[in-house]
Amino acid sequence: MNSNNKSSKPHWLRVRSPNSKIYKETKNIIETLNLNTICQEAACPNIGECWSKKHAAMMILGSVCTRACKFCNVKTGIPQPIDTKEPYKIAQSVKQLSLSHIVITSVDRDDLPDGGAEQFAKCILEIKKQSPATTIEVLTPDWRNKSGALEIVVLAKPDVYNHNIETVPSLYREIRPGARYYNSLRLLDNVKKTDPEIFTKSGIMLGLGETKQEVMQVMDDMIEAKVDFITISQYLSPGPKYAQVKEYISPEIFDYYGRLAKAKGFLMVSSTPLTRSSYHADEDFLKLKQARLEQNKL
Repeated sequence: MNSNNKSSKPHWLRVRSPNSKIYKETKNIIETLNLNTICQEAACPNIGECWSKKHAAMMILGSVCTRACKFCNVKTGIPQPIDTKEPYKIAQSVKQLSLSHIVITSVDRDDLPDGGAEQFAKCILEIKKQSPATTIEVLTPDWRNKSGALEIVVLAKPDVYNHNIETVPSLYREIRPGARYYNSLRLLDNVKKTDPEIFTKSGIMLGLGETKQEVMQVMDDMIEAKVDFITISQYLSPGPKYAQVKEYISPEIFDYYGRLAKAKGFLMVSSTPLTRSSYHADEDFLKLKQARLEQNKL
């Protein structure tokens, strides 16, 4: 197994610039409703492909985060007030884009007593009201020191609950200083304990200096927390002031990790350089449901 250590991006990470008609229609709907998306704020490389399929990951609770993670392009500072009309506007975007599956994420809001959990719940319930056939996936913060926040979101019954581990424990102080590894693991475990029917999902980025043994340990820890779906992706630095890429991992190594994760017992695995939390989320949800059906037959 070989990796590419060159500073320039390898060919497998190059994507086309977005310019399709449907991409522009999606962009227009999002701008008209004055919504934020993690696709834009995090400079996702897959935005052209996803928006050309009318698939966007909505970001609630503003566009300014209270944390300063070293991997994330989202602005840090004093957050905006909560938009009380946001749940309605999110639900309207789902209807106008005719989405069968929606991903809702947010900035960290450590300034709020519940971390923004109530706003997540309101968005889930409003989407169910306006588009009852649409399945809902949430990608939440870690609710650190926010007692009861997890339960607020779980009781609104999203179909998929995602919270990303992001990296291995040894890199947390450098990469994710405002978070704690075992707190994130407990969150995922508690989702299952609160509602075993909800699919759980988590992801890890590669190329930050982690070792193979550390990646394997994270997989084992996720399995112990009963995580259904793991995403494994290449870290791409947003700019000079962020953590820099230590290594570009080859597609062959991603394939290896994917096979390993499947063998460890995950229901679903997405392991490619361009994998992201919400990438192909609609298609993957259908596969996830099918995988559970097949597992229950055993």
